[in-house]
Amino acid sequence: MQAQAREIARTLDECGLPVRVVFQPVLTEPDAIRRVALEANARDDVIGVIAWMHTFSPAKMWIAGLDALRTPLLHLHTQANVELPWADIDFDFMNLNQAAHGDREFGYIQSRLGVARKTVVGHATDPQVQAQIAAWQRAAAGWAAMHALKLARFGDNMRYVAVTEGDKTEAELRFGVQVNTWGVNDLVDAVAQASTADIDALVADYEQSYDVAPELRRGGERHASLRDGAAIELGLRSFLEAGDFGAFTTSFEDLGGLRQLPGLAVQRLMADGYGFGAEGDWKTALLVRAAKVMGAGLPGGASLMEDYTYDLTPGRELILGAHMLEVCPSLTTATPQLQIHPLGIGGREDPVRLVFSADASAGVVVSLGDMRERFRLVANVVEVIAPPQPLPKLPVGRAVWRPAPDFKTSAACWLTAGGAHHTVMSTQVGIEVFQDFADIARTELLTIDEHTTLRGFADQVRWNQAWYRLAQGF
Repeated sequence: MQAQAREIARTLDECGLPVRVVFQPVLTEPDAIRRVALEANARDDVIGVIAWMHTFSPAKMWIAGLDALRTPLLHLHTQANVELPWADIDFDFMNLNQAAHGDREFGYIQSRLGVARKTVVGHATDPQVQAQIAAWQRAAAGWAAMHALKLARFGDNMRYVAVTEGDKTEAELRFGVQVNTWGVNDLVDAVAQASTADIDALVADYEQSYDVAPELRRGGERHASLRDGAAIELGLRSFLEAGDFGAFTTSFEDLGGLRQLPGLAVQRLMADGYGFGAEGDWKTALLVRAAKVMGAGLPGGASLMEDYTYDLTPGRELILGAHMLEVCPSLTTATPQLQIHPLGIGGREDPVRLVFSADASAGVVVSLGDMRERFRLVANVVEVIAPPQPLPKLPVGRAVWRPAPDFKTSAACWLTAGGAHHTVMSTQVGIEVFQDFADIARTELLTIDEHTTLRGFADQVRWNQAWYRLAQGF
């Protein structure tokens, strides 16, 4: 058994999964199982446990271990061999190779105890099996990152806005994230510490990395504004690094002594993996950070996004998404333009920002909302497309997409679910990763995809409402 179990682990570890798979000895005693579960909980380098029953495993020996386990669990229903050696099968073979028996026993005790897990069925060499495990690993990585996440809010959320409110204490209990607030002038002090040499170096980086408008280049009439943007980036980055923050928020209603609303700085920090939420929206910030981690190493990107306006041409409906300034350039492979334009909010000087359109790609937009007794994730599978026409007077990062199953069903379902106007858009990972993440987090997820109907979706919302309220007493 040890040799065959080691071979399964080796197969998974060498097949290109995003996270290493490390073999552990076969467990046959209740106390050994419990100790492995406790060790998995305690080790920061362990983000999940994969279990499979090579042979028959009396499941009561797993009770203490499964009850103690707090680490994401995947139940791999597999076996050592692919094909059966029909001519040679005897009862010795049957007794050793009875995962079909043992995994049913294991599945029962997991359900009996209410253990959250993902179940994957098939041989470890099957590419589809490997893809499902990879999706779960990415979700587990997002979950681990959220539990290590410290989020800095500069100022409060936008006045009178409902969806950016939320229970920070419950968020720390549910997701592990620490959400706290700093005065925006703490950030202003950090910006003031940016040295001339560091600003010079960062501006040189801008000029090398982007298509910089002539007026912003050295010698240009607006170059001082680019230097102000660079100082904001240096100050913001130093503040986040000093506090070990992985996500942050800003608000255009609370800018203190900042000379311009942070745009370029936020875009570049998101491109480096930070989570961000505009207008104090800390829930979107933590979701952006999780999406960044879950998509690490894959083509595409993840960003704060907001549904802004529609093209309602019958049969060709589209959604145009953007934000004031803060859309992440990871959504494009083209070289962004670095420009400066007036901004009618915030009451500050014209801000610098990166201007681009998101690449055509499959994608998903996901929101996180506080529904009083629980958090709710709402996800829509989308197709990001190139803008049908140029957008010469919209100088921001933007994306155009076609939602599944169609515009009217998608929008009606999103409104029925109370989905937020701020989302994370990911073109790196698909809906399976977010479904796995929701299962790990034991958090409600409502999915809008090609199979969704408004009637069925509305029924699901009502059923979930009843279930989650009843479950509070369980």
